[in-house]
Amino acid sequence: MSVLRKLLPLLAVLLFAAMPSAQAAANDPNGVVQGIADDLGKALEGRKDELRNDRDKLIKLIDGIVLPHFDIDYASILVLGQNAKSASPEQRTRFAKAFYNSIAHRYAEGLLNYTRGRINISPYKGELNDKRSLVRTEVVLDDGKRVPVDYAFRKTKDGEWKAYDVIIEGISYVTNYRNQVSAEIAKSSLEELITRLETQGDKALESLEKNAK
Repeated sequence: MSVLRKLLPLLAVLLFAAMPSAQAAANDPNGVVQGIADDLGKALEGRKDELRNDRDKLIKLIDGIVLPHFDIDYASILVLGQNAKSASPEQRTRFAKAFYNSIAHRYAEGLLNYTRGRINISPYKGELNDKRSLVRTEVVLDDGKRVPVDYAFRKTKDGEWKAYDVIIEGISYVTNYRNQVSAEIAKSSLEELITRLETQGDKALESLEKNAK
């Protein structure tokens, strides 16, 4: 689990990455990831100090670029797990928004640590499934270690490929947070958790992570 926590800022690198480009808009999961990785270096070039000193601008950058590439609603349902069945439509919507905002704020600075060439995307082999696909990558850490990071994609009703999960060394981002969220709901309630996420943001998320240790 320590590896997952260490790499969560790098998770943000691709999921909260760069301005969409023609390559990133390609209707192919590998093309989406490759385009995001390529564009990220361009988007941050010469702006790291500016964004480091202006958190609001960094958050706005993230807010403006994540939705085209990440299926927030579907991912949040997976994170809720069995609790999604008893949640009202309003609660599911509120949880998705609050959880995303907490994630974005918690790992915003992860973007500033991105260096071009640190992500190697494996060539895709075989045919794409009509509904699901997996993009396999390697992230090169500062010490030279190569860590496998896979991105799960699903095709939306509009025919777009969007990421909904990240698997770091076999540990699923969705499963990791689902366990934390489930434990928190069991201790209090879904409504209380949503309220904390809405009012405390990344501090509520940090509390979830600490309680899971």
